[in-house]
Amino acid sequence: MPRFEKDISKKSGMPPGTLLYTGKRGTEEVKIEIIDYTDAKLQEKTTLNVEECFPFKAKPTITWINITGIHKTGIIEKIGKHFEFHPLILEDIVNPNQRPKLEDFESHLFIVLKMLSYDEKNKEIKSEQLSLILGSNFLISFQEDKGDVFDQVRQRIRSGKGKIRKMGTDYLCYALIDAVVDNYFVILEKKGEEIESIEDDVIDNPSPKLLNTISRLKSQLIVLRRSVWPLREVISGLQRRESKLIKKSTEIYLRDVYDHTVRIIETIETYRDMVSGMIDIHISSVSNKMNEVMKVLTIIATIFIPLTFIVGIYGMNFNYMPELGWKPGYFMVWGVMLAVGIFMVFYFRRKKWI
Repeated sequence: MPRFEKDISKKSGMPPGTLLYTGKRGTEEVKIEIIDYTDAKLQEKTTLNVEECFPFKAKPTITWINITGIHKTGIIEKIGKHFEFHPLILEDIVNPNQRPKLEDFESHLFIVLKMLSYDEKNKEIKSEQLSLILGSNFLISFQEDKGDVFDQVRQRIRSGKGKIRKMGTDYLCYALIDAVVDNYFVILEKKGEEIESIEDDVIDNPSPKLLNTISRLKSQLIVLRRSVWPLREVISGLQRRESKLIKKSTEIYLRDVYDHTVRIIETIETYRDMVSGMIDIHISSVSNKMNEVMKVLTIIATIFIPLTFIVGIYGMNFNYMPELGWKPGYFMVWGVMLAVGIFMVFYFRRKKWI
């Protein structure tokens, strides 16, 4: 049974809204980053105390609270109670096997998407659930592990350049989603380079190791596809949803992210077709090599069939065989066998069998 199915089965029989972390067990402290800003000022702090987030609920400024680590459900529960989040939202946050989705709770929007990273050493894609709760004056993000793709967003906020400090939380939400989607392009570029590097080997040097590499590549493209396909629906929902939390001025930026998502999906489908074709080519290349070997062996066996017949006749132990008394008999038999072999090779070449 796959790991995610085992994790889901842990919650069997429990009432809705039960906070049970179903991801990999973590031992690190939950890190809370708070960035509070307006067009004119910026406040930034990092803490381990969840209560320090509470005063920002009622502040008129824009607040981004980023929580790294969802294995301590008590902290998630405290945030949920103070900010008045629905228990089902908290349940989805601590279950990192959610499908990307969008849910509207009127006073806030709940968004789930997959944040991907690329392991250069093992050439693997790692998937991490990112949960966003968008309120009128705050945005809370939940991620499983430390490290993310938001460094440029943080730098834009700190520098005060661009529109991010002049816009609301909906634009901040767009900026985070855009950073996640842009990172998909980076991963696709890596996968594209990997596909190009093994294309020639598929024809020239097919091997079981290469087939394993292709199968692993196909599995990773499936992970990409599962992460991006539902995200298109999420972004489309943000565009169409008549929510007071999404301003008209932000919709054009969401359309841009939607276009990027469609491009990524098209690229993934192209790569999947290429990888599937590579598997077929690999199988064909192995079969062709096997056919070449069988062809050579068949030709050798065919040439030796009449020679074996001749040798078999003169290997019989009869007393009266006229040729046995000939002095040139041995050389005559050799001459006949060589003539038969040369004739068959010439015939095979004329028929273009070799």
